[in-house]
Amino acid sequence: MSRDLRKFLIINGIDRRDFLIRGSGIISAVLLAACDSRGPKAADKLLKYAERKNRVVERKLFRHTSMDVVRAGAYDAGNKLPSYFIAPTVPVWDETARGKWSLEVSGLVGNPVRLTLEDLQRLPQTAVETWTGVPFSELAKFVRADPQARFVDFQSFDDDYHESWDIESAMHKQTVVAYGLDGKPLQPAHGAPARVYSPVKLGYKNTKYLTKIVFMPHMNGGYWSDQGYEWYGGV
Repeated sequence: MSRDLRKFLIINGIDRRDFLIRGSGIISAVLLAACDSRGPKAADKLLKYAERKNRVVERKLFRHTSMDVVRAGAYDAGNKLPSYFIAPTVPVWDETARGKWSLEVSGLVGNPVRLTLEDLQRLPQTAVETWTGVPFSELAKFVRADPQARFVDFQSFDDDYHESWDIESAMHKQTVVAYGLDGKPLQPAHGAPARVYSPVKLGYKNTKYLTKIVFMPHMNGGYWSDQGYEWYGGV
């Protein structure tokens, strides 16, 4: 075992035997990722088994105290950020066709709401890196999220894109429902009017063009997760 790996295991409180057993889930997922997720049923069952094991490992390694710190001298990202979306063109909310944009928050909550952009901006605000928005934990408090809600689904008007998260990641201190970037209102290329952002999740988990947040007792999939991508998507 390499010195760096040994150091990693010690820091994260995992012994060598535990690592090897749990790591088999990750290895299986990596090997099967090269296979078509719509392939033979046997492979599909094995992939799902590996995915379950992988989630156990990732949630074990997740540290709620880990924080992303902007390095000194960092500059605004602006247009250098990638503008990913699945629609044929950049999704833009059309008020003439859809009415005024709002964000519905529902599911296992005591206070289901539909928030306009102005409503969001009146809630407690924070900045994470160069993103400005509402801490997800504050939004959860505002809607009185039920303790039985263990997962959250973030839904979009980008051709009905969605991705679900575990509640622990959603409640991380740096997870935000963002409506600003680099001190300016969020632009369509980066998910306007609002999107979810967190440094603890890979890009495809950070749903853009938000229209709905649902607190749930059980996990569901997502646009990329249902196509064989890693469901947890943590970093």
